[in-house]
Amino acid sequence: MYLSMEKPIQILIVEDEMIIAANISLQLTHLGYNVTGIITKAEEVLPFIRLQLPDVILLDINLKSTLDGIEVAHLIQNEYKLPSIFLTANSDAAHFDRAKAVNPYAFISKPFKKLDLQRAIELTVLRLKEEMALAKNITLETETPFILSDCIFVRSHDKMVKVCINDILYIEAERNYCKIHCKEKEHLLVGTLKDLEEKLTNNSLLRIHRSFIVNLSHIDEIAASHVVIAKKAIPISADLKKQLLQHIQKI
Repeated sequence: MYLSMEKPIQILIVEDEMIIAANISLQLTHLGYNVTGIITKAEEVLPFIRLQLPDVILLDINLKSTLDGIEVAHLIQNEYKLPSIFLTANSDAAHFDRAKAVNPYAFISKPFKKLDLQRAIELTVLRLKEEMALAKNITLETETPFILSDCIFVRSHDKMVKVCINDILYIEAERNYCKIHCKEKEHLLVGTLKDLEEKLTNNSLLRIHRSFIVNLSHIDEIAASHVVIAKKAIPISADLKKQLLQHIQKI
C-alpha cells in the first residue's frame, strides 16, 4: 500500500491503555485523520496489518505483552517498512537508543497534549510527502526506460539488474516502492503499483488487488477471496476476480 494524498491519512493505534487509545483516536479523527483500528496486544499487530495496511503506526513502547513496542516495530519494519511514531512514558537513554534502531519518524512523551500529537503527525506526513516526491522524480528519470515486455530492470546500487517476467511470482505495493517477489530473491522498484501497472505490457502479470499484481503462471490456488502463490495467500478484490478468471482461461 502506498500513501495517497486524495484520502485521509490512515493511522493504526497500538496502545494497551484503552482510555488513552480512545482519547488518541478521538483527537486524530478531529484532526481529519482516519483511525484504521486500535490494537492492545503486541501479537495482534502484524495479523491486523496484513489485512489492512495503514500509512502510519502510532505505537506505545511500553506494551504489557511478551513484546514491547520497539520489538513490534522491528517485526513491522522487516515486512512493511511502515513509518512509526513512538508513544512513551519512559524517555531514558536505554529506551531511546533501542528505539533509534527502528528509525521512528517521531517520539511523543506521555502525558502529551493534543498539539504534541498534531505536530508529530504533521511532521510525519510531510516527510512521507517528500519521500513520495523524491521517488516520483527518480522513477521518471531512471526507471521508465527499463520496463520491457519480458523483463524489468531494477536498480541495485550502481547498476541495473535484469528480472525476467517469468521469474516473478507477484509484485506488492509498499508505500513509495513496489516489492518484486521472485522464487529466490526480492527486489525493490521505485514507484507506485499503479504506475508500474500502466507500463507493463506482459499479459502474464495482472493486478488483482490494490496492493498486488500477480503472475498468472504461478498461481497454485484460487479461493473465494484470495489466490495462493508459493504458499502466500494474496487477497483478490471482488470486482477483479472475474477478470482474473478470464485471463486464466486464456493461458
